[in-house]
Amino acid sequence: MEVITKKDIEELLKRNSKSLTVSSNAVVTAIAMDLIKKNKIALDYSDPGPGDIAEDSSFKNKIFNPGKSGPPADLILSMYYLMLKIRLFEEHAKFFKENQVIPGDFVHIYLGQEAIAVGVCAALKGNDYIASNHRGHGHLIAKGADIKKMFAELLGKETGYCRGKGGSMHITDIEIGILGANGIVGAGLPIACGSALASKFNKDHSVTVAFFGDGATNQGTFGESLNFAKIFSLPVLFLCENNSYAISTPISYGCSSPELSKRGKGYDIESVSINGDDVFEVYDTARHYIDRIREKPGPIFIEAKTHRHAGHWVGDPQDYRPEEEMKNLPDHDPLRIFLDKIKDRSDIEGSMLREIEKKAASEINEAVLFAERSPYPPSRESDKEYLKE
Repeated sequence: MEVITKKDIEELLKRNSKSLTVSSNAVVTAIAMDLIKKNKIALDYSDPGPGDIAEDSSFKNKIFNPGKSGPPADLILSMYYLMLKIRLFEEHAKFFKENQVIPGDFVHIYLGQEAIAVGVCAALKGNDYIASNHRGHGHLIAKGADIKKMFAELLGKETGYCRGKGGSMHITDIEIGILGANGIVGAGLPIACGSALASKFNKDHSVTVAFFGDGATNQGTFGESLNFAKIFSLPVLFLCENNSYAISTPISYGCSSPELSKRGKGYDIESVSINGDDVFEVYDTARHYIDRIREKPGPIFIEAKTHRHAGHWVGDPQDYRPEEEMKNLPDHDPLRIFLDKIKDRSDIEGSMLREIEKKAASEINEAVLFAERSPYPPSRESDKEYLKE
């Protein structure tokens, strides 16, 4: 696989060239892409030949080491803020559910998968869309959802996104590109295809991301959506968050191959597997492919391998998970990995991180107070009253 670096672009500029042709599965690093855009270099991808699909690729040798160069400090700090915000939100949601503050049967927590939502959404623009799933709090926060309305919705309050009647799995905010969380496994994929098809007709250069778990790859909607997206060259990124379990069923039992990226290749869609615990790897990969989709519409499949740090739902005893696996979960903590990777950054000081931690904690506390003080919906009300609004 071809890798385009900052040095390659600098050599191109020395020759006063304003165009660059690369192979269809080339990786353009983040800083190289910045130089390309700054100098208005035309980047053309050669058409892939039959079967020219990326082989199993971890991208480990193709992304910047954040300790040496990597993304700018403000982006790094922004990603830390969002990951921490998701972590704190989910810890509070877990506590509320365990103490029966949140009504209803199920709440699905995103603990341990924060790097995926943040890394992907950091590569999106305001006019891009996401389709979420039952474990969607992290996706929504990373895309810019209001955590006050989210907490209110979880607590069944009238000030929530769905006036307290949708709950954890049905939060939607079309204005910021959130097409909705969804309690039906695999249901977000065809919704994402519809959004991408509209974008293609409107020629608005927006991209839609479908977030789904490994279990959804066994649903009929998965194959239908990938096939449809490929046939019509839709601007859609299929993002599989492979945490190894479909509820309690391990992929070793429920999937024909542990490499789920191979399933995308079956539809002649370029597919890669990455480390979903590393926000830098997720961001670099997502940005590369989202930029390509925007310029040359067509589906991409990314399998982000990650680790669920909580049960499938709050209250899940997780007795199906090996003891050794549970013991090793701290080694796969996205926040821990993040902090280890930025420790050599001279432009990021400990005081900056502490300020972000205070800010995130303060916002969470404010959101909780807002939700707790909000009223419940009236016991009786007419739909017509809300339709008038």
